[in-house]
Amino acid sequence: MSHFLIAPPDKKKIPAAARWFNILLVAAFIIAIGWFAVARLNYQFDWSVLWRFRVKILRGYGMTFVISVTSLVLSLLIGTISALALESRILFFKYLARAYVEGIRSTPFLVQINFFYFIIATALGMNNKYLLGILILSIFTGAYVTEIIRGGLLSIPESQWMTIRSLSFSQAQAYRFIIFPQVFRRILPALAGQLSSLVKDSSLLSVIAVSELTKSVLEADAITFRTFENLTFLAVGYMVITIPISLLSKYLERKYYYES
Repeated sequence: MSHFLIAPPDKKKIPAAARWFNILLVAAFIIAIGWFAVARLNYQFDWSVLWRFRVKILRGYGMTFVISVTSLVLSLLIGTISALALESRILFFKYLARAYVEGIRSTPFLVQINFFYFIIATALGMNNKYLLGILILSIFTGAYVTEIIRGGLLSIPESQWMTIRSLSFSQAQAYRFIIFPQVFRRILPALAGQLSSLVKDSSLLSVIAVSELTKSVLEADAITFRTFENLTFLAVGYMVITIPISLLSKYLERKYYYES
């Protein structure tokens, strides 16, 4: 008789009582660790400092939302064009797209921010830090979206391409009416997960003085010196955005799951 620490793929549905008990147990464990750390440091929290800077922090929160949504739309456009270029028969576009994807994915985002902001933007005379922040984040995320879309395109069976050719569809018609609707459904879960990463990556734009959530909280911290309160709020603030996205990603993964 064998026993597995890791559940096999055909595991039965976990009873609700057992699921909630273990969720509460994990929550209690995490809270206990935090409580132990605070007790050892003998730290006294003062949450009133956050209320003093509520307007600034809320504005930063709104800016994070605007930057994230706008960057997602642009990164989808960049990713779609780049994914099509990777599948192109024109070698120049194919290699250009590959250089873009590999260059972005193989270098740290912080390096890219400084490179685009202090070198490229300065050379082009661009000084709107918010617009630049959106463009930099879109270019960065677009490289990952490219691979997501390309993976969706490669998941289309060869038999469908043969059927499309036999029906004399043009390439534009094939992608519009047959390929992209299927690809979109298949990549939705991955795109939702990438959006969660995009929201967190937007925090690094604070290094070029974009007043999003991280920048606003760090400025408040520099005045109040209440680091624990400010960083706790910062963490919870991002969790409020990213946890619903994570739940949406899991829902879409179940809804659009394809049996292989």
